[in-house]
Amino acid sequence: MENNHASILAKELNVREDHVQNVIKLIDEGNTIPFIARYRKELTGTMDDQLLRQLADRLDYLRGLDKRREEIISSIDAQGKLTDELRADIEKAVTLASLEDLYRPYKQKRRTRATVAREKGLEPLAEMIFAQDIMRGSIDEIAADFIDAEKGVESAEDAISGACDIIAENISDDAAIRSALRELFMKRALVVSKAATEEDSVYRTYYDFSEAVSKIQSHRVLAINRGEKEEFLKVAVEIDNNEALNVIRRAALKPGSITSGLVNTAIEDAWERLIYPSVEREIRSTLTDSANEQAIKMFGLNLEPLLMQPPLRNRVTLGFDPAYRTGCKIAVVDATGKVLDTTVVFI
Repeated sequence: MENNHASILAKELNVREDHVQNVIKLIDEGNTIPFIARYRKELTGTMDDQLLRQLADRLDYLRGLDKRREEIISSIDAQGKLTDELRADIEKAVTLASLEDLYRPYKQKRRTRATVAREKGLEPLAEMIFAQDIMRGSIDEIAADFIDAEKGVESAEDAISGACDIIAENISDDAAIRSALRELFMKRALVVSKAATEEDSVYRTYYDFSEAVSKIQSHRVLAINRGEKEEFLKVAVEIDNNEALNVIRRAALKPGSITSGLVNTAIEDAWERLIYPSVEREIRSTLTDSANEQAIKMFGLNLEPLLMQPPLRNRVTLGFDPAYRTGCKIAVVDATGKVLDTTVVFI
């Protein structure tokens, strides 16, 4: 996968692939971004430091993605559960979130309700219920075959409850369902903050606040995070439960079976207990990462005019940067800091 990085980055950044390869080599040799931007222009196609930093950050992400991909494949293979189809899906994943979604069913979990139910031998019952192909009869009669007092399954109700726990966890671990819900959150969810105290504070603006995830501005995300950390705010990402449940039902529910009602109950449990808290954390993390990046960009924009102030008030100034291999750079700015001319001379 490493060999594809230069091609991917060249397409994403709209630059030549050989220049990207040169930058990757320079970074791997330990050169800093300012050094590359200033002294290796002929190798980079005169990429500026901002583009170089963007390239370096994206390169780190792609390499981290590849490393995680190898770890996941190795882990699933060691469990004897790696199929050709699963390997292909893992190889095609282009984000860490999609990789983790694929790995979730095979990840070593803490002891859960579903784990306990599997230990009681209820997974076959869960598969029968989730298949939703039984049209007649009584599920209690089917579940009666799984009663085992020694394993703690005292009744058919216990067996069905444990099977539903397994179904709920399987639904929660489904990569396609989580991806669809994540997309729904990004389009339709709201960031909601409420006052956690009656005390007045600088966060009073957010004591009764809501805004769409897709529209909330970065400075508000950071302010809300600070208010929550300082215990002035309670924050949540809210979405219409029925809309989210319908996404899961379209993927997992088949009408007409005597077990469809149990599957629907498991869907509701999976959403409330497992999926919603997890996806909410993911969305908030994504918003925070994006807000931090935007804050850094704004800092740069605000810093630039300060750095571009005239070096000497009411004086035209010439700047001279000596160099042998690439020539001496000369720039002239007027009394207001406006660049009048630049050139390169070889001495």
